[in-house]
Amino acid sequence: MLIGCTNKINPGSTVSSSGNPIFPGWYADPEAAVFNGKYWIYPTYSAPYNEQVFLDAFSSPDLIRWTKSSRIIDTSAVKWAKRAMWAPAIVEKGGKYYLFFGANDIQNDNTVGGIGVAVADSPEGPFRDHLGKPLIDKFHNGAQPIDQSVFKDKDGQYYLLYGGWQHCNVAKLNSDFTGFIPFSDGKVFKEITPKNYVEGPFMFTRKGKYYFMWSEGGWTGPNYSVAYAMSKSSTGPFERIGKILQQDSTVATGAGHHSILQIPKTDHYYIVYHRRPLNETDANHRVTSIDLMSFDKKGFIKPVKITKEGVKMELLTTRKKR
Repeated sequence: MLIGCTNKINPGSTVSSSGNPIFPGWYADPEAAVFNGKYWIYPTYSAPYNEQVFLDAFSSPDLIRWTKSSRIIDTSAVKWAKRAMWAPAIVEKGGKYYLFFGANDIQNDNTVGGIGVAVADSPEGPFRDHLGKPLIDKFHNGAQPIDQSVFKDKDGQYYLLYGGWQHCNVAKLNSDFTGFIPFSDGKVFKEITPKNYVEGPFMFTRKGKYYFMWSEGGWTGPNYSVAYAMSKSSTGPFERIGKILQQDSTVATGAGHHSILQIPKTDHYYIVYHRRPLNETDANHRVTSIDLMSFDKKGFIKPVKITKEGVKMELLTTRKKR
């Protein structure tokens, strides 16, 4: 059985801001969540694909002090996964925690791999393979089966958004996350690709509007960035509005592949993303960072200022509703 170990990162810290990166190590594609009164971040271990065979997780009570849970899952627990285990997404349902992940970086329909799902009884795992096979192991509408994100709509329906190779699909997950429910037209995978989409989809709602976000540019280069669209529906149509996250040559380069952290029951949002420190040229030298995200009076997302300071201490249990 895979057993995760934990490390305390700055447990006695007295600083009032997180700093960026928020924890040490090469980590990318961060998925942020709130479980059991704690913040959680699930990133990719950023390394060559043949070394990318496990996932770690990080938890914090305040965005400042972080506890590392090591190897919450690895390829020994997923028999069909061999390499390139990345871009986790996680949801809690019925007291179980479901971790969606990509593995093997498949390039066609004739190789084993794609998007898998694992399950655990707690946010730190250990996670076990939920299906014994990939949830999606083929290309549909031209989308490479990677970079999955799970979105729960207001009616309780869960959707899986995913896709690389400049194509994005959305699909309706069934109740136990073992497969999909066709849309009314009989299609299982609906393409919702907006202009300039590359990878890394993410969706959230605010004041009745659906915000669909994605990464543009190349993940190894300085032009990596995040753009977004808005719609009245979880399935679009989505018309690109513009970029809201990109590099600042005085702070860091290649800012992209993000998730959004909303403080529960408030209108306070953070963007959690990866970026490359200045003067780093290794493609895998990426770090996880966090900055504030805000909106204008019309609901449009304001461009995010990436910082070295990060964000202020934020206690989940004491924050009052704004």
